[in-house]
Amino acid sequence: MYPSCSRLPDVPSVEQLLVALAERDALIVALAGRVAELEARLGKNSQNSSKPPSSDGLAKPVPKSLRRASGRKPGKQQGGQGSRLQPRDVPDEVRVHAPNDCRGCGADLADAPVVGTEVRQVFDLPVIELIAIEHRAQRRECACGVVTRAPFPPEATAPTCYGPGVAVLGAYLLGRQHLPVERAAECLAEAFGADVSTGWLSSLLPNAAARLGGFLTVAREQLAAAPVLHFDETGGRVAGRLHWIHVACTETWTLFHLNTNRGRVAMDAAGVLPTFTGVAVHDVLAVDRQYDQAQHGLCNAHHLRELAGIAELTGQEWPSALAELLAQMHVAVQTAKQGGATALPARRLATFVKNFDALIAEGNTLNPPPPPTGKRGRPARGPAGSLLARLDTHRADVLRFATDFGVPFDNNQAERDVRMVKLQQKISGGWRSQTGAHAFLDVRSYLSTARKHGQSAMVVLRDLFTGQPWIPALGASP
Repeated sequence: MYPSCSRLPDVPSVEQLLVALAERDALIVALAGRVAELEARLGKNSQNSSKPPSSDGLAKPVPKSLRRASGRKPGKQQGGQGSRLQPRDVPDEVRVHAPNDCRGCGADLADAPVVGTEVRQVFDLPVIELIAIEHRAQRRECACGVVTRAPFPPEATAPTCYGPGVAVLGAYLLGRQHLPVERAAECLAEAFGADVSTGWLSSLLPNAAARLGGFLTVAREQLAAAPVLHFDETGGRVAGRLHWIHVACTETWTLFHLNTNRGRVAMDAAGVLPTFTGVAVHDVLAVDRQYDQAQHGLCNAHHLRELAGIAELTGQEWPSALAELLAQMHVAVQTAKQGGATALPARRLATFVKNFDALIAEGNTLNPPPPPTGKRGRPARGPAGSLLARLDTHRADVLRFATDFGVPFDNNQAERDVRMVKLQQKISGGWRSQTGAHAFLDVRSYLSTARKHGQSAMVVLRDLFTGQPWIPALGASP
């Protein structure tokens, strides 16, 4: 009698095996894409993406400039005008130094004739001390019996108080040099003998900002009427919460605005973009495009960094070629401007655009859109695909610098202006209150605009604290 055979396990069919293999392949593709995405995220730094340099930490990449070589040697150029400390025709003080003894025989030179003089001027600071000016307001009695007292000057607000000179210097240290309040108080005490309290020092910027209403109104009007305007934003901590500092600026005006919102609510509150009809130059923040009454120009410095990152990530050639093309277009535009031209020759511009389109097409061929996943919305294309889609969809905005010579290649103007706000946060940290943050940003708007017009920060602050805030003449150039 034969032993009974145990039942053999079920063998999957060919169709089942094919389905399992397809599912495995799909999972491999998804995981490979996820790994590539994470590697790309870890490989991002300030030189191959839009991340700020402060995010690099201690593992800073080797400096790599996006500028092309000019062919000039470092240092002062041949024939360039030098600069040095120039002597004064009329010095403040003259000190005469006479030799006592002859360096040859040792004889006394007290009565020897002067046969020549060498001059050297030393520029130095005197010992700075506070001066106390006592104002005495007399009371005089008229023949009619009425006693009248003379008015005190505006700076004499109390029996003892600091004058506008100390206030100007304190506001300068806080608003221009970005010192924390305690360090600014220490500087005033040790360098100038003004032992001010931190409370009084903290009140200076809000006091200054309260006097800037007229300036801020004119700034908004001038910016809204500008033909080309730069926009940018950065985060900042106010009372421990994330806020957004927005900047609208030109080469001659700067305006900062604080808001808890990063989008259209903040833009509307700033009061510039809603009525602006020129060319808005910015990065890829989508909210800027909601104002369709304006034209737009995208920052190509961002694109060059992103193209560098994609070239490193993929090893493909089109990102480097496209970056080189954009750089060539920029050089061509700058050369044409220097020659007095107002536009590129039509044939050359057409060649640039044709090459641009060809490189975008090459990039799309190498980085096709992923297949549908069955989920709502379009599947993510990854860094390369997303950049290609932006460059293709907004080609006119990317290349506007080449078709309109009034539009710059990049958004560096806004980034330079907002950099001072980041510097403030690095040195002094965030702000404890919205009042303090608004005051700092209003004063920064004032000082930045003054600097663009070649004005001294100390001078315009003195104008402000003496009741005559500086406002540039409309239409004036720096």
